[in-house]
Amino acid sequence: MQVEVKKIAHLKEHHGSIYGLDKGPENHIIFSGGGDKIIAQWNLETLQPEKLVMSFPHIVYCICHIPEKQLILAGTAFGNVHVFDLEKNKEITVVEAHRSEVLHINYSIEANRIYTTGSDGHIGLYSLETLTPIETIKLSDERIRHLHFNKTTSEIAIASGDGCIRIVDLYNFKGKKTFAAHPRAANVVRFSPDGKLVLSGGKDGQLKVWRVETYQQLHSIEAHAWAIYDIAYSPNALLFATASRDKTIKIWDADTFQLVEVIHKDNYAGHRFSVNTLLWSRHKDYLISAGDDKTIMIWDIKQLLSARE
Repeated sequence: MQVEVKKIAHLKEHHGSIYGLDKGPENHIIFSGGGDKIIAQWNLETLQPEKLVMSFPHIVYCICHIPEKQLILAGTAFGNVHVFDLEKNKEITVVEAHRSEVLHINYSIEANRIYTTGSDGHIGLYSLETLTPIETIKLSDERIRHLHFNKTTSEIAIASGDGCIRIVDLYNFKGKKTFAAHPRAANVVRFSPDGKLVLSGGKDGQLKVWRVETYQQLHSIEAHAWAIYDIAYSPNALLFATASRDKTIKIWDADTFQLVEVIHKDNYAGHRFSVNTLLWSRHKDYLISAGDDKTIMIWDIKQLLSARE
């Protein structure tokens, strides 16, 4: 497979490193948050910021938009989760989630839960209906960086600083499998859209691919020179992207796991510092990246489908 890469926009309104991106209430709307302690809303049609959603007393390390509830959640360096009601345009509660940084927030409509992960090695479970705590579970002595859901198998994969991936049941959170994935920290874990594979990215810069049926390793790829921080699939699931501390974004064939293209500052005027987060939008299939250079970049990744046919 071959692709054509075009940089659509370079958005520079943030004044600190950007750690979180998430989809908005419509396909052309996205949210971002980071070191300048704000969440901003952007319009992918006008390629302009629309508004400041909210400001916070501490650095925002992760954001989670819940369109079904018209809520946006922000996890901060102080360990709190701020809950903002988009319809009422106000903060409705602050949850004391962790003893240190909140690193990731996700939610499951099926399980009716919100999940938070933190530097304290704990995962917090909260009611999606009432926003109240259900349980706090210590999984590791190291930080818990990321989790992702597999709706096909009703499982959650969890990436942690001890290098392990833990598979737990979506509904009762009982452990089903734990395996060593990376010799250092596991930073991100992502199920394929069909639920048959799980991808992990580590502090070692390696991309690992595991078969969900057995959780046996299928591929180990020296993907980046430094830590991998995020993985995102394209809307049609033919491609996926990885983001790294090595300042690059890499585009991969989702079937063959062959490298398709590398986006960096020299060839496409890419990021000058660590790329921390990705979002592959359904709006014109734009790939959105953000990082330590305080910028959001919007990419048009055109597949040359004739090569696939």
